[in-house]
Amino acid sequence: MEKKPLHIVNGDSLAESVAELDLPGQQVVWREMLCEGPAVQEVGSAEFIKVRKKFLYHYYGVSPEDYQQGFVSELKKLKKIEDYDHIILWFEFDLFCHINVLATISYLTEHKKEVPFYLVCSKKLKGDEKLTPLSQLSAKQLLNHYNNKILLVENDVEVANLMWELYCSDNPILLKRQIKTNTNFEYLSSCIRAHIERFPNSITGINSLERNILRLIKERNINNYMQLMGYALEYQGYYGYSHVQMERILKKLSIFYAAEEQKVTLTEKGQLVLDAKKNFYRELKNDDVFGGARMYDFLYDPEVHQLLKL
Repeated sequence: MEKKPLHIVNGDSLAESVAELDLPGQQVVWREMLCEGPAVQEVGSAEFIKVRKKFLYHYYGVSPEDYQQGFVSELKKLKKIEDYDHIILWFEFDLFCHINVLATISYLTEHKKEVPFYLVCSKKLKGDEKLTPLSQLSAKQLLNHYNNKILLVENDVEVANLMWELYCSDNPILLKRQIKTNTNFEYLSSCIRAHIERFPNSITGINSLERNILRLIKERNINNYMQLMGYALEYQGYYGYSHVQMERILKKLSIFYAAEEQKVTLTEKGQLVLDAKKNFYRELKNDDVFGGARMYDFLYDPEVHQLLKL
């Protein structure tokens, strides 16, 4: 029987675009958001599924049944597929996708035979000022990305497995040390750097993404909440957060801004934190977890770009 590629695609929107290319091989959709919440190193294990179901239900209202159907069923399908001789990973340039691709590679190297991995990832197109997500490309552009897919060598796979292990550990300081590791993942270093800056700033208690949102409020003429949401999504850099994730962040930041007379403005607290005149760590502290590390167990020192454990 002829061997064909196995396509693993991050998310349904991109999956539809890839399916329209009518490429040979079978497709599995990766429906997770492992950049948020607790994660267990052994992807798909009973403990992994337990902690993910609990997190996604509590914070995003995803029912255990929906998680089972949306993610676990795809893992089971992936485990059964044997008729392929190489794997193509379709993942974006952002943190959301890169944490997912680390988990995907970890799962595949643990459960599947050794076959070559190829990565299809966003690249700046000619004339573009910023990266365009794969799901927003035309069929011609997406096919061009596919034809120029990147072969991941043994070192790339080893680094991916190590970074996933460290992400699932309770010490992100060890993960930070891997930022400068050279791989064929063009955006991995930028994504890990963005992850490290998700921990609260040692001076203000807010992280880089939260500060950026408050800066947008100060510098842009934002009329209402929906416009604020649009700006926050558009100018989030390497995070790749979805609407529901950003909504949770904006709710957390609500003490720092207010909508008055058709304009969103900073409150007194918002101005204080943006000017780095007060630390709001205690007021913001919660139980958020990134992989294996509690967000508020560490502080990010912007002066030396280091993480400090409390």
